[in-house]
Amino acid sequence: MLNGIDFEPVFFAPFVSSVMTVEPSWADHNGQLNAAYYSLLFDRAVDEAVFLVGLGPHRIESRSASFITTEAHQRFLRELRVGQEVRVTLRLINYDDKRMHLFQELHHAREGWTAATHEQIAQHVEAGTRRVAPFPDEVLERLALMRAAHGALPVPDGLGRPINMPIRLL
Repeated sequence: MLNGIDFEPVFFAPFVSSVMTVEPSWADHNGQLNAAYYSLLFDRAVDEAVFLVGLGPHRIESRSASFITTEAHQRFLRELRVGQEVRVTLRLINYDDKRMHLFQELHHAREGWTAATHEQIAQHVEAGTRRVAPFPDEVLERLALMRAAHGALPVPDGLGRPINMPIRLL
């Protein structure tokens, strides 16, 4: 992995992750991908995408800063099985000087259908203190470029969807 960004990234709309394969140890007792591993796949895609804006493991080492998820909503639309290859698409929905709002879709890599979605808010933090801190100017500049590219896309299905189950009175 590069020690940092030494190139001007191109922001595709949406960002598309590397192909990942559902591992045998990730299956639950029903033979499908365990819910926790959907999150792992989404997290790996975030790592790839945020590298382009100057965040990620190299940032922790060089500047003692990182980002953490503070809120997330995941929807499971179709089951995945061991050996299936997947890709994640990611959109930067919004950002400010300390936060990113991301929306991701997990797709079967060959057939294209959507297995799950994941929406999250992540905050930039100082690694040592875990206190919220502003993004550096160069990260904000790249976030602006990514947001401009992703802002041209239609609003994704499920964005901002609340979780709700009406309470039934007995």
